[in-house]
Amino acid sequence: MNDNILEMRSITKTFPGVKALQDVSLEVRRGEIHAICGENGAGKSTLMRVLSGVHPTGTYDGEIVFESESVRFGSINDSEDKGIVIIHQELALIPFLSIAENIFLGNEQATRGLINWNHTNAEAAKLLARVGLSENPTTPVGRLGVGKQQLVEIAKALSKRVKLLILDEPTAALNDNDSAHLLDLLRQLQGQNITSILITHKLNEIAEIADSTTILRDGKTIETIDMRTEEVSVNRLIKGMVGRDLEHRFPPHTPNIGEEVLRIENWTVHHPTQAERIVVDGANVTVHAGEIVGMAGLMGAGRTELAMSVFGRSYGRHSSGQVFKRGTEIHTHSVPQAIGHGIAYATEDRKRYGLNLIADVRRNISAAALGKLSSGGWINGNEEIKVAEEYRASLDIKTPTVMSLAGKLSGGNQQKVVLSKWIFTDPDVLILDEPTRGIDVGAKYEIYTIINRLADAGKAIIVISSELPELLGTCDRIYTLSEGRVTGVVPKAEATQERLMELMTKVKEQA
Repeated sequence: MNDNILEMRSITKTFPGVKALQDVSLEVRRGEIHAICGENGAGKSTLMRVLSGVHPTGTYDGEIVFESESVRFGSINDSEDKGIVIIHQELALIPFLSIAENIFLGNEQATRGLINWNHTNAEAAKLLARVGLSENPTTPVGRLGVGKQQLVEIAKALSKRVKLLILDEPTAALNDNDSAHLLDLLRQLQGQNITSILITHKLNEIAEIADSTTILRDGKTIETIDMRTEEVSVNRLIKGMVGRDLEHRFPPHTPNIGEEVLRIENWTVHHPTQAERIVVDGANVTVHAGEIVGMAGLMGAGRTELAMSVFGRSYGRHSSGQVFKRGTEIHTHSVPQAIGHGIAYATEDRKRYGLNLIADVRRNISAAALGKLSSGGWINGNEEIKVAEEYRASLDIKTPTVMSLAGKLSGGNQQKVVLSKWIFTDPDVLILDEPTRGIDVGAKYEIYTIINRLADAGKAIIVISSELPELLGTCDRIYTLSEGRVTGVVPKAEATQERLMELMTKVKEQA
């Protein structure tokens, strides 16, 4: 007996000039957790948009069979009526509305046109309990962290009597604890006979939780693996995704370390709204020409806050301490001042702060150094295009033209645009905050190669990352932070995950 809840047969989807999906087939068993993996641009999200009706019937070739019935979805409402709910990576919540209002938005609990708020809040509380949240349903969603907002999205899906739950990169922005809680919740929902499709770049999560995994590459189905009957390693998944073994996930690099370029002394930063709260506490950091220095720390350790405060006081208030460049004290009280002193900062949130998604690649690359392209207040458009084309070639940005919108690129190519923007400022110090977050293993290798190339050119590089293997594989020295303090600095030869974690969890001794 066929126990598939879903079958997608020979799905082909074409955009102007691009065949995003080519004859893709997928079978999902009822009650399982089915993972879909592949590099950026492999077609994972496009396939799910076809399934959920975002790309309606008629815009693609092929057939969708759900619960043994051939279905045709003209919109996302049609798929939700059948019990298929998709949660996108960019959460669709309104921060100023309450949890309950968000859960029942478009599905208001009303009688004769009037919303019954007591019933709405009571039903929301039941749904929150199912996902393990104890928050008051009247709490504005904007007051919740990203992990809890993700759970609100799942509660919203449960309110629609979901049968098939699709999660697109649900843990990309979560810390380890929130990620573990979310995976536990998927197991609980599985026990309630809810089928899940999980799209994620975190291959260790797939190995941990998936019952079966479908690998896509270049818009085609490569294979589907039964994880319950086959011993599957992360390297096995990588080989399927990129078509080659990535036994060495980090490119080889021999550092050529020169003179000290940047020194940060006794750097202290207070919280922007809670003046009494110290977020960075007397930090001391140095980085040399040609050196890649890592910063490791748990969520809230102060890594990003340290970087942003040095980069033009972009974070916090009442900052104190000194910054030296090649032995001379410099002042970085504003972003233009920091850029003028040769410091660049690539943010961890490229979509919100790193790029203008509705502008083209050309404009994004030139944005931080327009003065190099202008004369008398006018930008030389031809020179701007020339510069953008040079970076497109040198960093291998996969886009048909530099006039393409940045928001249309894959995550890895967006990150290359961010790097291009800051490299164009010709910095001496380049701070990279989570440079490979949300991108696939193949694109990560390319980013690491670019970082090595910049170091070889004499740049001083600081890499902030939540992935300890990434720091161990790319950095020459690693600073550890805990509770806003630098708790250690470990040379590459002595660095292990255990040693770093020991320092990252070191608590401040009481006086």
